Amino acid sequence: MILHGNQRGGAKDLALHLMKDENETVQVVDVRGFISRDVMGALTESYAMSRATKCRQHLFSLSLNPPKGESVSDQDFLDAAELAEERLGLSKQPRIIVFHEKYGSDGKLRKHAHAVWSRIEVQRMKAVQLSYTKRKLVDVGRELYIRHGWRMPHGFIDPTRRDPKNFTLAEWQQAKRQGRDAKTLKAMFQERWAISDSIGGFAHALEEQGFILAKGDRRGFVAVDYKGEVYSISRWVGVKTKTVREKLGEPDALPTVQQAHAKAAAQVAKRLRELRDQQHAKAKRFSAVFAQRAANQDKTLHRSQAQLDARLNNRAQQEEAQRQARIRKGILGFIDRLTGHRRKAERRNALEREAAQVRDLVETQRLAARFERRSQQRAKEHEKRQLDLSATTQELGQDIAWLERPLEFDQAQSHAHMRPSADIAHARDGPEPEL
Repeated sequence: MILHGNQRGGAKDLALHLMKDENETVQVVDVRGFISRDVMGALTESYAMSRATKCRQHLFSLSLNPPKGESVSDQDFLDAAELAEERLGLSKQPRIIVFHEKYGSDGKLRKHAHAVWSRIEVQRMKAVQLSYTKRKLVDVGRELYIRHGWRMPHGFIDPTRRDPKNFTLAEWQQAKRQGRDAKTLKAMFQERWAISDSIGGFAHALEEQGFILAKGDRRGFVAVDYKGEVYSISRWVGVKTKTVREKLGEPDALPTVQQAHAKAAAQVAKRLRELRDQQHAKAKRFSAVFAQRAANQDKTLHRSQAQLDARLNNRAQQEEAQRQARIRKGILGFIDRLTGHRRKAERRNALEREAAQVRDLVETQRLAARFERRSQQRAKEHEKRQLDLSATTQELGQDIAWLERPLEFDQAQSHAHMRPSADIAHARDGPEPEL
């Protein structure tokens, strides 16, 4: 069912639209939470309540259009409105529901419905906050298609269900840790069933999600994933086996469970090889970057050392000139010799010269130590990154080897897993969808 909704004002215009006589029939089905029992009066009440607030779009208007060619009962419309009301957070809010019947472009009489809620909470005199209404209505519409078994338009396909053959490394590792969620998996099967109208379309829709449609041991339809898990189509879609056969026909042309498993595993292994190649390329790029950074650091060290040497030499010359200025010459210098001032000045100069040499040596060593610490830190980072990349590559290699294990071993494991017994009565058709 296609649901279109939006927040709006214009109570009078909306009431006139709902009661237009251009429709063949107009039926007011429900007026709830208003004093007035007619559409115009009810929406006018909502407008009056909104005047006590800052809300201008005090109404939420929803149209409910059934799929073309499908027979939808009045109760189905009411149930759809109730479901939308719950998901939008408008439960117990005043509302009206109106049914319209009019002739379509094909000349056939079609029924659709309108539901309008007042967003004003009377007790708090505040408007109900509505967020992500479009997304929520799409989810409700998708659920209605699945619930009623209508063929679902491709626009309802959940965009968050990406093609699993294009998974990222992080997604693969997360999937290995967490496994599959039964509720999400069942919704995926139901969605793929709803958008398909033939065995080929259904097989393609499942393959987009990493499952291969196959023929089960009891000549039933099953789906197989890369692990070799077998899922009964009738159980996971939630329909009878007879319904599956009426829609898909006979499974004789489909691959066996073992063949489907091999195909699904090959698809995943192909992607894992791509990810492993990416890890190898990433390791090479990182090594090249590390080598370039090390070379740049050496250049920076030499440049900094040269600058420091120049600065130290310049300072040493200035300080030495100041020290030499203390040694007077001529008659004054002769007097300094006699009085002992020259000896004191020379001793002072020697001490200062020694201290300056120590100070310059410390500055030189400090510069070298700073660059050495950076070099060691970068080397540790490079080693850690290389170890991580190596571990990831090794893990991917093990996963690929597991997926490409000999078919004979795989068949033996599959037969052992699917052998009928009192404890595993459902092994032929895969696990039950435990929700």
